[in-house]
Amino acid sequence: MLQQELPRIDSSPLDGWGRWLAPALIAAAGLSLGLVLLLAGQTVMGGIAALIGIAAAAVVYLRGADVTPVGEPLVGGPDFALVGSALGMCGDAAALTSEDGSLLMANAAYRDRFAGNHSPLQLGVDEDAQQGLEVARTMAWRDGAGCAGRIKTPQGIMAVEVERVGARSDLLLWRFPKPPPPEPTTVAAKWLSGTTGERLAAAGVMAALVDEEGLVIAANKQFRDRALEDGSDPAGHRFAGIVDLGEDGSVRLQSEGEAAKPMRLVHIPVDPKKRGKSGTFLLFEGGDSVAPSDAAHLQALLDVLPIGLALVDRDGRFLTMNEAFRNAAGIRGNSNPVYPGDLVVKEDKAAVADAVRRNARGPAMSGDLAIRLARQPTDPVALTIAGLRGLGDAAVLLLLKDNSEEAKLKRQVAQATKMQVVGQLAGGVAHDFNNILTAIIGHCDLMLMRHTPGDSDYDDIQQIKSNSNRAAGLTRQLLAFSRQQTLRPQVLQLPDVVSEVSHLLKRLLGESVELTVKHGRALGSIRADPGQLEQVIINLAVNARDAMAEKGGGTLTIQTYPVKSDQVAQLGSDILPIADYSALSVTDTGTGIAPNVLGKIFEPFFTTKEVGKGTGLGLSTVYGIVKQSGGFIFADSKVGEGTRFVIYLPVHREEASAAKSAKSVKAKQDELWGSGTVLLVEDEPMVRSVAERALTRHGYTVITADNGEEALEVISRGEEIDLLLSDVVMPGMDGPAMVAEARKQRPELKVLFMSGYAEEQLRQSLGVDNAHFLPKPFSVQDLAEAAKRALGTK
Repeated sequence: MLQQELPRIDSSPLDGWGRWLAPALIAAAGLSLGLVLLLAGQTVMGGIAALIGIAAAAVVYLRGADVTPVGEPLVGGPDFALVGSALGMCGDAAALTSEDGSLLMANAAYRDRFAGNHSPLQLGVDEDAQQGLEVARTMAWRDGAGCAGRIKTPQGIMAVEVERVGARSDLLLWRFPKPPPPEPTTVAAKWLSGTTGERLAAAGVMAALVDEEGLVIAANKQFRDRALEDGSDPAGHRFAGIVDLGEDGSVRLQSEGEAAKPMRLVHIPVDPKKRGKSGTFLLFEGGDSVAPSDAAHLQALLDVLPIGLALVDRDGRFLTMNEAFRNAAGIRGNSNPVYPGDLVVKEDKAAVADAVRRNARGPAMSGDLAIRLARQPTDPVALTIAGLRGLGDAAVLLLLKDNSEEAKLKRQVAQATKMQVVGQLAGGVAHDFNNILTAIIGHCDLMLMRHTPGDSDYDDIQQIKSNSNRAAGLTRQLLAFSRQQTLRPQVLQLPDVVSEVSHLLKRLLGESVELTVKHGRALGSIRADPGQLEQVIINLAVNARDAMAEKGGGTLTIQTYPVKSDQVAQLGSDILPIADYSALSVTDTGTGIAPNVLGKIFEPFFTTKEVGKGTGLGLSTVYGIVKQSGGFIFADSKVGEGTRFVIYLPVHREEASAAKSAKSVKAKQDELWGSGTVLLVEDEPMVRSVAERALTRHGYTVITADNGEEALEVISRGEEIDLLLSDVVMPGMDGPAMVAEARKQRPELKVLFMSGYAEEQLRQSLGVDNAHFLPKPFSVQDLAEAAKRALGTK
């Protein structure tokens, strides 16, 4: 928002002496003049001059007494000329209002779309639309930004975005984005049924739009009048049943019988990439060549078509092109390229020239060619080249289509595939690493049982265990990045998590960044892993700190607030399901993110930081944690103003019975001593050794097995086994297959699986009922708790 601040001007009141000075001088001047006239013998004139001087002095004195001292400085408001110029540069309809929605200024697009200077709050045609506009205004005034979707206005259904702006944040900026373009088939049908169809008919051209099934969708008046014998509308009829294709390539209308004159047929597909029947069929009457008088008709035909078309002669030179082709090819002004190769980059010139030559001199055919235009060499576009016959000098038809969106989708699919491969690699590395960490942490716990605080080795062992836990945190980050992490969700309040991590953030952000925390009211509880939520907040805060470092600091605002289902419905998002959410927003005043970068920030290994200062895993890890927790994350940024991340976590409805059961289970876990026989199946010797010693120390009798086949032999001997503790992934027979065979002999056998892979990833492939899960790495206490919990279930 452009604002202008006027300089402060302080005015000081005149003191008593200053007020008498001017009247005294005026009175003295009048008396002097009167005295001069009196000495000159003009008594009457001298008296009049003296009286005038005294009266003028009195008037000046009285006016000086009425001067009010100026004690307050002059403060300038918005420069509405600059504001109007800025709004005029916006292609969307935009308006500036006060807090209550009173219209202050609107751009030309706003006035044209809504036919006047109506306030945005007056644009709703019904109660729901007016309520949606009011909700967007309230959200913007409260949170700084708001939006609403599917607002019904006199000009149709549209969306609205509202932002709180101004130096004093006392104004509202409303923007009504342009609706997405309609489907090409719908546009073509509307054009043929309207003015475009009438122009084609005036040029002597019959036109019909046909779908993929070969059925006529729409046609201009000339085609409707001649297509069927009874003169009825041909919509719904098969195009192949209306025209006959001759052996020479000409067509005739069946309704006109054998006396029908041959016509030329041109097919313009709706999508040049598709080879189907969908498209516009143009029928021309005449001989084998185009008369000079028909050139104007042909150019008029090309200009009204929405797809980029150009005609090329047998020598490969342009004959003509329509405006859509010029726009798609980036041809500016009056410049006219000679050859199609002039439009593409150097590497594609030979391919384009060869394709044009083959289609101009060979049999009539068509084909697609991926090219890179000289004006935009990064994104390829599709050029359809079709051979023509019977159109005079025109030998080749060029159709140019901008397929940048299609290329973008291909890149997104490739990126998703890359993420999946990297995620699988991360999961495999984490599995092997978790086995090593399990052995290290387990042996540290066993050694700590033999040492007490104060021993010479106690601190060293604790340090080893601490570093191992840090390594386990890195492993969890890898799994979170690949969305394969074993989360330990709890029912909690979002403000509690923010408050818990706030003291750490103050140290991380430094003195140059001001931290502001705001909490809304009536937030619903959520179910998530508190440790991972803290990691999400820390990652976002550190990124914000780095973004504000270039500006010498700034303000980081963390806010929590509830979002009800009706507010979600008003947003009109295709991604966010309608439900109740607890939202967390992290807003900074940094340098912002460029639009071409904003869509890539959640990609793995993508970073805008210098080499050595960023890994590109921060935001991808945040994205993985939020998605795995069932939430959604959105980013909005303006270059030079800052960035805002908003996380929506669904509200958790916890049943009282479930909470009571969880408390009772936790109470039973306090006693870790147990008894019974445990069959331990683990292919890693280091993990098997730690688990065996840990269970033995807690009172269990342990039988070990290296693999699934050996474990089945132990079970077949008939030994009493109270708990089967098995790794999931093992060479040969894996854990689930081994358990399935064991339960054929002992259906009531209790099972506890352990694995370095994520539980969510394995649940789909375990296929085992009544089985518990223990993620690696685990400590001796974690193993004892898991065994006690598994043995306590019935």
